[in-house]
Amino acid sequence: MKLASLILLPLLALAGCSSLGGAPVDVRGADVASKTMDNGDKIDEYRVSGQLRMVKITPVRGAPYYLYDQNGDGRFDNNKDGVAPVYWKLYSW
Repeated sequence: MKLASLILLPLLALAGCSSLGGAPVDVRGADVASKTMDNGDKIDEYRVSGQLRMVKITPVRGAPYYLYDQNGDGRFDNNKDGVAPVYWKLYSW
């Protein structure tokens, strides 16, 4: 029993820590425009004060993923190679 609790406790702590974060940008009160592509994918655009801050793409098959503009410069964030990172929500409560 003690061995099971030693394994389970760190896993629960890790799960709790990873669920504390939310979207890296504040999209409360954002205007959401949704459209469905020809292949059935759904795209939701979140605009704050007219500026695009987040895009949520929900494919017909697969998990939704997100693109963010964290600093509000009007461009999606890029890494050092100029590639915009894609974010997936792995789980939530």
